[in-house]
Amino acid sequence: MPQVLSAKEQGLFRTVVRNYEDKQYKKGIKAADQILKKNPKHGDTLAMKALIMNSQGKTDEAFALAKVALQCDMKSHVCWHVYGLLYRAVKNFEEAIKAYKFALRLEPDSQQIQRDLALLQVQMRDYQGYLNSRRAMLTARPSARQSWTALAVAHHLNGNLSEAEGVLTSYEETLKNPPSKTDFENSEAVMYKNSLIAEQGDFQKALDHLESAGKHTLDRLAYYELRATYLTKLGRTEEATKAYRALIDRNSEYKMYYDGLIEAMGISEDKAAKKQLFDEYAEKYPRCDAARRLPLDFLEGDEFKEAADQYINRMLDKGVPSTFANLKHLYSSSFKKDTLPALVQQYIDSGKSEANDEPKRSGDTSKGASAAFYFLAQHYNYYRSRDLDKAMEFVEKAIELEPNSVDFHMTQARIWKHYGNSQKASEIMEKARTLDTRDRHINTKAAKYQLRDNEGDAALKTMGLFTRAETVGGPLADLHDMQCVWYLTEDGESYARQGKIGLALKRFTSIYNIFDVWQEDQFDFHSFSLRKGQIRAYIDMMRWEDQLREHTFYSRAALSAVDVYLKLHDKPLSNGTNGNSDANGDDAAERKKAAKKARKEAQKAEREAIAKKNEPNKATKEVEADPKKKDDDPDGAKLAATTEPMNDAMKFLTPLLQFSPKSIDVQTAGFEVYMRRKKYVLALKCLLAAAALDKEHSKVHQQIVRFKVAIDSEFESSESKISPKTKEVITSEFNLLPASTSLTKFNDDYLASHKDCARRTLSALSVRKLISPDAAPTCEKDVAAVLKLSAITVEEAQEALTLLRSWNSSEVDAFKSSAAQKWPKATIFE
Repeated sequence: MPQVLSAKEQGLFRTVVRNYEDKQYKKGIKAADQILKKNPKHGDTLAMKALIMNSQGKTDEAFALAKVALQCDMKSHVCWHVYGLLYRAVKNFEEAIKAYKFALRLEPDSQQIQRDLALLQVQMRDYQGYLNSRRAMLTARPSARQSWTALAVAHHLNGNLSEAEGVLTSYEETLKNPPSKTDFENSEAVMYKNSLIAEQGDFQKALDHLESAGKHTLDRLAYYELRATYLTKLGRTEEATKAYRALIDRNSEYKMYYDGLIEAMGISEDKAAKKQLFDEYAEKYPRCDAARRLPLDFLEGDEFKEAADQYINRMLDKGVPSTFANLKHLYSSSFKKDTLPALVQQYIDSGKSEANDEPKRSGDTSKGASAAFYFLAQHYNYYRSRDLDKAMEFVEKAIELEPNSVDFHMTQARIWKHYGNSQKASEIMEKARTLDTRDRHINTKAAKYQLRDNEGDAALKTMGLFTRAETVGGPLADLHDMQCVWYLTEDGESYARQGKIGLALKRFTSIYNIFDVWQEDQFDFHSFSLRKGQIRAYIDMMRWEDQLREHTFYSRAALSAVDVYLKLHDKPLSNGTNGNSDANGDDAAERKKAAKKARKEAQKAEREAIAKKNEPNKATKEVEADPKKKDDDPDGAKLAATTEPMNDAMKFLTPLLQFSPKSIDVQTAGFEVYMRRKKYVLALKCLLAAAALDKEHSKVHQQIVRFKVAIDSEFESSESKISPKTKEVITSEFNLLPASTSLTKFNDDYLASHKDCARRTLSALSVRKLISPDAAPTCEKDVAAVLKLSAITVEEAQEALTLLRSWNSSEVDAFKSSAAQKWPKATIFE
């Protein structure tokens, strides 16, 4: 039975609650202890004390005390509510929801519990539960607009668009006086309702609603854009054309308005009409760039050449650095790829660069020439038209004319990167940085190139120029706090190249955690967006969050982490340190010492943590914020010491397979992980998905043969653990190899079909060595011979070198020598 408090103690209990809300935690503990002195089994007080202890960072003690509180009073909604809050604090939302539901059964009228439950349900995407909670909340508070809007959102998220619209309509009917035209919440609600109508496909009704209720919306731009869209959908050509022309008059640089106007006018296939339209706006807005650039997308032949000549002359006269970036998308057409540089060369030869009427920069009379040289440098550096020697020649000419141009030096650094000389690239990028020390963009570029050259300390120092000096832990801590994903990714890949596995995994895990934080950060917006009435933005955020981990930032970091774990599985570290796993001798001894030191430090830190935990609470200054957690594995030694690398890899891989199934790199990575885990059906699923994307891909070809070899071996083995059902599934689904074709012939046919492609040739040679180990010497010589291929790139040559090293081939030194002669400016073959 719960203990009953006296009037005085009830007042003390209210003080405990108030102290918790005001973050006066020490006072709250003191007041709670006063109550518990006379009533040691008062569940509500024990629960509140647990809540305060959790806010002080004592999570384990808080959970233990909350369980005691429940044992003392199982029928207290306060105890169950607190238990749910504790689980919510540690991100265990499933258990928190269970606790809230139990609390709600005990206290059905509690708005606070109902609201907390609803927020967790939408966070966990339990839309049906969220709908039920919001319906109950509306019944309790039918006068609040938030309650109606929230129920409409619940119906929307649950897929019931007409019901969502009906809820908003019902609320509007309850209003006695029309809302003010300056009422932001009403304006947003009207536009949200309009989006619901349009999402149902009833564009006539959406337009009628927009013209009536939405006519005075505060978001004028959205009104004009939606009106133009609806008119186009309804085929009201003249009105739609007028609407889009009004939008272009508002913003003549927005491509979507031109696309909408062309669709409304019905001239999508009429190039002459489109050209006339763009000419009209080019004349109407002399400073407009879009009206001159967009026609280049669809013009061909002499018309393209004339328009491109005018555009290029205009841009080069102004010395616009982004001219090439604006036009490089046209390089998918071989005609345009050849025409554009010819026009730039013609511009240089004609002497226009010396005689244009544009204002000069700082007395410079060669702006057009330098811009033209810069364009050609970028042209020859671009992967579709690469000639690095010519690119270097032109960029040096541009730098000679404008020696203080940051853009020119950045491109020069990029050319050195493509040469395969990361050291020189880093030096030039650093020189570019010194030309403008206040520019954050060039600062980050310099740091990125330093990381590519494995200069981690220099990169951190460079980034430190723009981080907060007062941050505890220095620049790296600030970069973590600011969630600087690109830096952590580059840093992790740099450590992976150096064989510092622990630090590499540390960085990739940090990125994984950052995406977790982004996932959790939406929690506050479930109530904030309703409170502020920003419903359309909220729905967009929810949809973005649902696809969060398909972002390229996550894909790149996760694939790198999976690659590290694969290498860790194939060649486990003997010491779990951040040394180079391929080193030996003295290096191995040093790594052993470092491992011993790291273990001692970890044990010391653990002892100190236990001792501190067992100490009685000391009188310390009241802390209002959550205590900063100390990193107990700063070098990633524990991550590198994993005994189950494939299970750890699955943490990164699972979201990739869910959100990026169309990426061939993801599917091939999935195959590698599942094969090592002996999950053959799942490996086959990844293989089939990869083959559907590109069956001729070098990795896919290799994996097809490896899968066949592995499966045949398993099927023939007397110790095989593959069940008959699994065997049946694999046999029926694995159709990537003709039944009558031998692996040798299959591989030889692939090699013959792709003998001019270095990467696919390497794949075929790897397969040949796999199925015919006796042919290893011949395979090694054939790998070395890929240098003779005319189309081979530096990157492909590096892959060939890596393959030879993995085989411990005697051809390594000869290959490096030949590659160094072929690419004398590259340092990767030194």
